[in-house]
Amino acid sequence: MDSSLTLRQLQQPRSYVVLRDSDHSIGNLRICRRPTSLRRRLSSKSTSLVTRTRQIITAKKRIEGVSEELNKIASQNLNLASTRRRVRSAFVDVQQQLDHVLFKMAPPGIRTDEWFEINSRGVEIFCKSWLPKAGIPIKAALCFCHGYGDTCTFFFEGIAKKIAASGFGVYAMDFPGFGLSEGLHGYIPSFDALADDVIEHYSNIKVRPEVIGLPRFIMGQSMGGAVTLKVHLKQPHDWDGVILVAPMAKIAEDVTPPAAVLKVLALISKVLPEAKLFPQKDLAELAFRDPRKRKLAEYNVISYSDQMRLRTAVELLKATHDIESQLEKVSSPLLVLHGAADKVTDPMVSKFLYEKASSKDKTLKLYEESYHSILAGEPDDRILDVLGDIVSWLDFHCALK
Repeated sequence: MDSSLTLRQLQQPRSYVVLRDSDHSIGNLRICRRPTSLRRRLSSKSTSLVTRTRQIITAKKRIEGVSEELNKIASQNLNLASTRRRVRSAFVDVQQQLDHVLFKMAPPGIRTDEWFEINSRGVEIFCKSWLPKAGIPIKAALCFCHGYGDTCTFFFEGIAKKIAASGFGVYAMDFPGFGLSEGLHGYIPSFDALADDVIEHYSNIKVRPEVIGLPRFIMGQSMGGAVTLKVHLKQPHDWDGVILVAPMAKIAEDVTPPAAVLKVLALISKVLPEAKLFPQKDLAELAFRDPRKRKLAEYNVISYSDQMRLRTAVELLKATHDIESQLEKVSSPLLVLHGAADKVTDPMVSKFLYEKASSKDKTLKLYEESYHSILAGEPDDRILDVLGDIVSWLDFHCALK
């Protein structure tokens, strides 16, 4: 099928299509430790087979507009969480001063908190919350799942603050191996275990004093959309609503190697699971429609931007195939948002998800001409429109409760 023709057929004169069925520490960080027996011990595998093969990795691009010293800090090997934490600490002030609508228009008075928790697998997880300013009652909890290679400490900072300013408690975590959480950078040994990590953490969030008894929603972006769907499929009655932003329910053919190559890579992944051999296109160019915002993405210095690790790639492909086979089991109130010109995750798959989901309350919005990163890489007015759509949907579903 000609995907460009299909997308044109989806487009309407309005800015989007709506289909609806019904109306340790870093600075001030604190570490919350579970019992000592849960502490993670370094595995003998920490010296990975990939390291021993002395794989050659392309040097990182120089970040324009920052000092030589900061560029040296950003160019460090980010395999270890301790290094990623130092790099983030060096850049946090610079990031907040960037000329991006998410940072420039951040509402004042939002209460934020950062901490680490050691989960039941012994992995130290970075956690963050954003609450409305003092005196504003919290309507609901919104738990966020970030995308592949990403962290909850960059663009999502501005997204979370805008949603929190509307009266919501927003909570996020960095997945193991990403952002400030422990684990080999960019490595997902098991997608199913990742979903279980998310369930464990957000089960703890649901009983926090400020949100206990309130409606709880889960939102996932890109790969985080796949994580969110897995969580919902494992906990079909535990959430009051699901929000998916450009979800990875299936990986677009444009960024997937041919089938013959996939078979070879799957075999190699059993021998070299951590190897960075999986070919991929420049996702930043595919994800950001606004060229200026695409340049600002370089300041997301702890993101994983190397070639995808083999086991990670195999796990993502397995996860999307599994999710695709269970879409009719998606039963929660559902909001799906997608750029109609997305070349990373297919908007037609979101339409298929919408049609297959058994939810009686479901909405799909396709934004004309928008790329993958509709919450950070679009013109300012489109970013604010998408944020407004999320808040309006949350408000409506809180009123139902």
